[in-house]
Amino acid sequence: MIFVTLEHILTHLSFSIISIVITIYLMTFLVHEIVGLRDSLEKGMIATFFSMTGFLVTRWISSRHFPLSNLYESLIFLSWSFSIIHMISKIWNHKNDLSAITAPSAVFTQGFATSGFSSEMHQSSILVPALQSQWLMMHVSMMLLSYAALLCGSLLSIAFLVITFRKNIDILCKSKIFLIKIKSFFFGKIEYLNEKKNVLKPLSFRNYYKYQLTRRLDYWSYRVISLGFTFLTIGILSGAVWANEAWGSYWNWDPKETWAFITWTIFASYSHTRTNQGLEGTNSALVASIGFLIIWICYFGINLLGIGLHSYGSFTLTSN
Repeated sequence: MIFVTLEHILTHLSFSIISIVITIYLMTFLVHEIVGLRDSLEKGMIATFFSMTGFLVTRWISSRHFPLSNLYESLIFLSWSFSIIHMISKIWNHKNDLSAITAPSAVFTQGFATSGFSSEMHQSSILVPALQSQWLMMHVSMMLLSYAALLCGSLLSIAFLVITFRKNIDILCKSKIFLIKIKSFFFGKIEYLNEKKNVLKPLSFRNYYKYQLTRRLDYWSYRVISLGFTFLTIGILSGAVWANEAWGSYWNWDPKETWAFITWTIFASYSHTRTNQGLEGTNSALVASIGFLIIWICYFGINLLGIGLHSYGSFTLTSN
């Protein structure tokens, strides 16, 4: 009873803290001058990380097995993975370019886990025989860490595409304006030259800022996806060993295994495009964007259907 109460407190505490963090983060877009807002954001993410860590440790002690036995626990672990990626990116880069991705991802994932399931799904249960293995922690934790990293990297690629698309539209509009100005060149040469002097520097600065932003997005997308792809490879290999112990075969073409292989293939293709200078940039970002949808099908769609050998994660949504 004590563990259940403690889990309930830690879950809602972390969700409350991270909701406040999101509010603070949105305020930083409106008021850039207040330095304390950004400091509060980082402190809030640290508090959220420790709250979710406390929940997972408490669930681990009370259930006597690693808390990854159902979809509710895996979503909490996925939210925890987003927060730890946020912490690591903060150490690597003090500007923390990933905060716009990791913080909202953590709150939405945990919000769905907290309010989107029936109360029965929140309860810890005894593991089925197939899950009573030392490979549970290795396989499932690697898969969820890979999902978190790949989702973050894919979202960065989507942001890269959006900014690049808008930039191309701006260039097209400027080209049309330039043609119009050429037509009026002979009628107002002096006015055109004066306007050009006033507009050239702001436009150049704005284009340079967008260029630097897209470079950072592309850089972090590649780094995070590479990390997630490594975790995914380890997760699939450990899962194959576990499957051989549980079912007597390394690979059974189960729906979950099939979509995991498709996910691996998509991001292997992404890694290949990064080695080709003619394909990196927009082309690799398109591949990562496709991977974003594939991950959700692999992780959530198969669990929603509750089919195949990996049907332990099927769930019932709350009827509100």
